[in-house]
Amino acid sequence: MPFAARMARLGTESAFEYLARAKQLEAQGREIIHLEIGQPDFPTAPHICEAAYQAMQAGYTGYAPAAGLPSLRAAIAQHISSTRGVSVSPEQVVVMPGAKPVIFFTILALVDSQDEVIYPNPGFPIYESVINFVGAKAVPLPLLESVNFRFQIEDLRAIVSARTKLLILNSPQNPTGGLLTPADLEAIAQLAQTYDFYVLADEIYSRILYEQSHSSILSLPGMQARTILLDGFSKTYAMTGWRLGYAAAPLDICQKLEQLMINSNSCTCSFTQMAGVTALTQSQAMVAQMVQAFQERRDAMVAGLNQIDGISCLKPTGAFYVFPNVSKLPLDDLALADYLLQSAGVATLPGATFGTYGKGYLRLSYANSLENINAAIARIQQAVQAL
Repeated sequence: MPFAARMARLGTESAFEYLARAKQLEAQGREIIHLEIGQPDFPTAPHICEAAYQAMQAGYTGYAPAAGLPSLRAAIAQHISSTRGVSVSPEQVVVMPGAKPVIFFTILALVDSQDEVIYPNPGFPIYESVINFVGAKAVPLPLLESVNFRFQIEDLRAIVSARTKLLILNSPQNPTGGLLTPADLEAIAQLAQTYDFYVLADEIYSRILYEQSHSSILSLPGMQARTILLDGFSKTYAMTGWRLGYAAAPLDICQKLEQLMINSNSCTCSFTQMAGVTALTQSQAMVAQMVQAFQERRDAMVAGLNQIDGISCLKPTGAFYVFPNVSKLPLDDLALADYLLQSAGVATLPGATFGTYGKGYLRLSYANSLENINAAIARIQQAVQAL
């Protein structure tokens, strides 16, 4: 049976593909160290789980409003207002089952086939996938190791045009751990207002930062009217399987996002949303503890990788990924990731799966124990020496 032509334009997320391959090897009895999947290895905090259980007992098992429960929308609005320094109302928040729908629905709502969308490259693969799916032109914005995996503003200026409808930002960034500076954001805001385009600010890793504090383009003058903020609970609260994310946007965009929710998911799980209220409004100790552990793991992984001949690795500022340069090794990044999985039992991701400018790199997640990270580094070093 022939499929719709648009399905050929839809990509995938490589992390799940490599996870499946690693699981197949584990099923055959192999011991695999997982550095491929972007998922905190910490359990969801007990008080959040208890809130979901209590909500189920209280009857939060039916439909919710398509845009989210009023209590969660209010909690999110208060959280964004206090952390981004702008006034956000509950009506400017749409709750969704995960953060990916925010990407999908924002592009569906705003972008036509004649439009251009600028996206970070290397970057989260779903950006380019959805841009291509709707038939728009995907315009890559290179993230460069030479500037700590930020992009150069002159590169952005060179590709912005009258057809630019949307710019996607991700800071802290997946896969590199890079972070945009306040000066970067100010320059981007000026361009957005000059060329009249929207910004999708993917800030899903905004709480996972180390030596620096988070800056949001939403906070800048004139940007609240043209910014769609994406955030969620998966990374910050180790709630990946709960599927709980949200958008904060101008009211007219929120109405379109709600319309797309009605036509797709109907609503987000009610008792999950009640757990989200608890996550945002009660103890944040678990978040601080998790970030401190990530920082220790980051330091160990970066130091270990830099001891391996042919590999160099910058120290990321946020998220829980490193993006080492492996271009001096005799295998390209695709072949190297396969080799490390098969020969060393270490699951990583090739940089090329995050875009053209990711070639010559690997992405490793340090959302794993220090013991496993040290073991993985030893295995990688032995495998590389055997090349």
